[in-house]
Amino acid sequence: MDRLSIMLTPVTGAVITGFIVIALFSLGFYNWAAVGTGAVIGAILAWPAAYIVSRKIKGDDPFQTRARTQGMRGLPEV
Repeated sequence: MDRLSIMLTPVTGAVITGFIVIALFSLGFYNWAAVGTGAVIGAILAWPAAYIVSRKIKGDDPFQTRARTQGMRGLPEV
């Protein structure tokens, strides 16, 4: 597991949840179900989105070595 993705998970979850709730409010759904739906979807998609962002950050970092990216578990090359 990537430490950077762990740090990015709450941020990406909040962004995804906020996006979905604002989209539902703009469509006229002003109830708790809209907020709950946004929260559930944000919680489900938080870690995969954070993992993708983390890999993108590490892939663009010129000081990130291949050995540190792969680690000892044989993770795929970035």
